[in-house]
Formats: sequence, C-alpha cells, structure tokens
Amino acid sequence: MPATPAHPAEFTSVEDVTERFAAHGYIADRRLATTVFLLTRLDKPVLLEGPAGVGKTELAKTLAATTGRRLLRLQCYEGQDESRALYEWDYGKQLLYTQMLRDKIGELTAGAPDLVSAVRRIEEQDSVFFSDRFLAPRPLLEAVRGEEPSVLLIDEVDRADEALEAVLLECLAEYQVSVPEIGTYTAKTPPYIVLTSNNSRDLSAALKRRCLHLSLGYPDAERELEILRSKDTGLPEATARHLVEVVRGLRELRLRKNPSISETVDWARTLAVLGVEELGPEVLADTVNVVLKYERDLGRALDVLPRLVDPNRTLPEPGHHHDGHGHPHHHHDDHDHDDDRHEADGRALRTAMDRQGRHDKGYYGAPGPGPTRRTAPGAGQGARAFAAMARRRAV
Repeated sequence: MPATPAHPAEFTSVEDVTERFAAHGYIADRRLATTVFLLTRLDKPVLLEGPAGVGKTELAKTLAATTGRRLLRLQCYEGQDESRALYEWDYGKQLLYTQMLRDKIGELTAGAPDLVSAVRRIEEQDSVFFSDRFLAPRPLLEAVRGEEPSVLLIDEVDRADEALEAVLLECLAEYQVSVPEIGTYTAKTPPYIVLTSNNSRDLSAALKRRCLHLSLGYPDAERELEILRSKDTGLPEATARHLVEVVRGLRELRLRKNPSISETVDWARTLAVLGVEELGPEVLADTVNVVLKYERDLGRALDVLPRLVDPNRTLPEPGHHHDGHGHPHHHHDDHDHDDDRHEADGRALRTAMDRQGRHDKGYYGAPGPGPTRRTAPGAGQGARAFAAMARRRAV
C-alpha cells in the first residue's frame, strides 16, 4: 500500500497550480501560476498590485480552496490600528474574573502594610489575567498561533496607514507576532500570506522587499473570454466574444473606474438573463450601469457604445440622445482636472520615507539581542488599567 504523502495539498509543479486553479474557476497564466508555486515553496508572502477587479482577492480565496487551508482575511482601511490587526485583550472577561475572585484578591492583599505593598502583591499575580485565556486574537495572530494551516489575506494594504505597515513587518519576515504581556508567538506551520494593493499609494520599500511581487493587469481578450466560459454565464460564444471587445474598448476611455473582470462576468450574466443573442447599442446602453458606477463614466460610455458595437457606425454629435432612449450625455470635462489631481500618486512624498532599514529595528520582537519573553509583569497593553483597579480593591 503506497504511503500517504505528508502534504497532499501541496502543489507539485507550476502546471499543477494552473490545473487546480482552473478546476476552481480561476484562469491563471504562466507568470501568475509560477508566483503561486514559489509562494508555497519559498514560504514568502506575495504582494499583488494592480487595479481593482483583476482577481487579486480571488487568488487568495482560490489558493485556500485548492490547498484545503483555512482562509483568514484582514481587510485594511484608513485609521486601522494594530489592535484590529493583531490582538485585543478581553477586558470584559478580565473584569468578570476579577469580580468572581475578589475574595481571593482580598486575601492576597490582607496584611499589606501600605498601598504600595498591596499593589505590588497584585502585580506579582497579573500573569494570571494577562494570559492566553483573555487574549482575543485578530487575523495576524490567528494565522501565526492557529494549529490549522491557513492562507492569510491582507486585503487592500495600501488603504491602511503607514503605521500598520510597520506592524506587519515582523509577521511577514519571521512569521511571528509579539504580545508584550506574554511573549512571542512563532508559527509552527507558516501561513501562505497574500497582500493586495490597488496602488492608491506607494508602499514602503521595507514591506516590498519582504515579499514576492506580481503586478496584475487586465487580461488579454482570449484569456478574458476563457474566464467568461469558466463562469458559465449562459451567453452564446459569439456574443461573449463581442462583449469582451466592447469591455476592452471601454477600458481605453479615461474612466474614473474601469470595468473589472467580475463586472464583465456580471454583464454577461445580465445579458443572458435578458435573452440577448446579438449585441446592439440599445441593449448595451440599457445595461452598461452593471459595469460603470459613476455618472461621468456613463456619459462617456454612451457616447462611444455605438462605435464599440459597430466600428463602421457614424457617431452622433456629442450632446444628442441615442436612438430615442433619452440617455443624457454627461460631459464632465470641466471636472477632469480636479479628478486627476485627486488621483495623483504620492511617489515624491514617499521617496524620503523609503530609506533602507526604516522599519528593521525599534519594534518589539525585532531581530537582534533582547528578550522574547516579558521581563516585567504587565509591561504592555492594559497594565495601567489593571493596576488602577487593584488599587481601588486594596482601598
């Protein structure tokens, strides 16, 4: 009887990645499949950058599905602090236990000659209250501490503040998370880590050099058509091919938000539900809001849809309606410069901040000499609140 492989869910080759991803409806090209294979073999995070809707988040979901790993997701946003990414203390549970054990606390402080001595006795026992039982893990700590192998998705990391980037570095480099009150957790089985960025700002060089990097763009026409086929939208082959060409034409416009791949799939399903077998300007104008979500973009699209459907068609003068449908044309050229200013990147502002070694020291658990266990009780989050509560009890 053949021996069971130690890791039956591991990929055996780049081709194996392509085949197993395709079986889950994700069409990966050679470059993407190679990056995923290296991610699993080198135990390095991968940073996926590119416009919204090109399959970055879906890649992490498919990776979890094909490898049988648990998916943990950290959705980043502006103003997010480390407690939402790493861990929090369950203060309510700590308070409940304190109330239940108040008699024991009273015995502990009995006979103390003064308040300072009573507080010191309490502090010597605070490791009871700052332990795993009161720790509420967030995605980063859960991925490191969990017994079950996982895929950690850090989604839209460019939306988070730079301070969170620094917090991420320890996890990305050493697969560990430090909790000052307890010590350092190191992953027994390193998670597969996938970071995504929509390029709304430049990420630090310190974060980038810890990751494999892949820039994802919109696929070519044949691959996008293959994606439509894999999703079984119900649209006839010729119509689907025509729709892909229309979408590609829309992406060439100066739109605030280009149609994503998933929105192309939604448009195909919409047209299939309506029973469309041949594309025309009228039905596309009636349904283009499936892929375009801004009035300025809709106005520009309605101007060019007839030409995208039939390149030989003569377009009406700007400002006229199409075929009696009454779709107004919205010309927002006066606002284009404002939009461009809002979308300007911050490369110049980031250059001075991306010094090599910027985040390599100065954080708890950084490489170099220093304890990996706490050396003083309560030396971290919540210690002052607990000490204050103890003083009130002693009084």
